[in-house]
Amino acid sequence: MDLPSLDTPRLVLRPYSLADVPDLVRLAGSREVAATTLRIPHPYCEQDAVDFIVSTNSDPSLERRARFAVTLRDSGDYCGGAGLRIERWQQQAELGFWLGVPYWGKGYATECAQAVVKFGFDTLKLHRIFASHFAHNLASGRVLRKIGMQYEGCLRGQVFKWDKFYDSELYAILSNDPRPQ
Repeated sequence: MDLPSLDTPRLVLRPYSLADVPDLVRLAGSREVAATTLRIPHPYCEQDAVDFIVSTNSDPSLERRARFAVTLRDSGDYCGGAGLRIERWQQQAELGFWLGVPYWGKGYATECAQAVVKFGFDTLKLHRIFASHFAHNLASGRVLRKIGMQYEGCLRGQVFKWDKFYDSELYAILSNDPRPQ
């Protein structure tokens, strides 16, 4: 199965293409974005974006990952990324998402995260989807609660980034848990 596009009222989540490189570098290259994510380095350069997109497109089977470019439905503007790191043997996946700073506070993160969770359960037939956020990133915690995830606990000092340890807050949702519509 190839990665489909996912449509929401205001967004289109679609497969990445190399045409996304300039926007990916511009938005992911923001220190504010890198400070809220585990896997986005700072500085973020063109080669980082190319490597990311090539690796994303090298596994079309959806066995290990499903990564979406998040774009605005009306304009087609690239605004961030979302996806799943899939563990088929456990029938679970880790949800990840980020948006460029100009798109913060508009509800897009909730909208795209909800679409990816629906895809994980309805299409990939996963049992559990989990996500975590840095304890200081309260906005991501709000998004996870809005999409129906339940708080599972704090992983103290779990992440080492920029010469400092950070606590990580863990959330999850099961396929039979209620989900907001």
